Amino acid sequence: MEYLLTVSGFLMALIAGVFLSFSDFVMRGLVQAPDGQGAAGMVGLNRTVYRSAFMALLMAFVPGSLALAVLALWQLDGAARITVLAGTGAYLLGVMAVTGLGNVPMNTRLDALSRSPEGVSGYWHAYAPRWTRLNHLRVAGSGVAAAAWLAAAQLA
Repeated sequence: MEYLLTVSGFLMALIAGVFLSFSDFVMRGLVQAPDGQGAAGMVGLNRTVYRSAFMALLMAFVPGSLALAVLALWQLDGAARITVLAGTGAYLLGVMAVTGLGNVPMNTRLDALSRSPEGVSGYWHAYAPRWTRLNHLRVAGSGVAAAAWLAAAQLA
């Protein structure tokens, strides 16, 4: 169980790092791009992410985090169990729920509006700050999950 938690924690830290890069500099760079090029760049990023190793890892952690929780309920007790469950909750709520209910619908709308320069221009100014705020939640959720699973590995 310690090995599984350690590997899961490190992989989740990689996910947190990708989210952090968007919150730290990618979105700021896209916002500074002239004449709607930032919005076009974001549409391109959104279209390519679906066929990436990042997406495979992100989606694999849905059943993976649930499996960690079930294993923790069976094999761990005390602080180790609670820490694993907290990490799973942070991932499912702070990453997947925010992504599915916030970022993805915004991405879908941006993509649809990308066919109209006027439409995308108006939406981009609202999209970028809101999307980034939601992404900060994903940084926190994945960071908490990574830290929790790494801590639980030490407690197990």
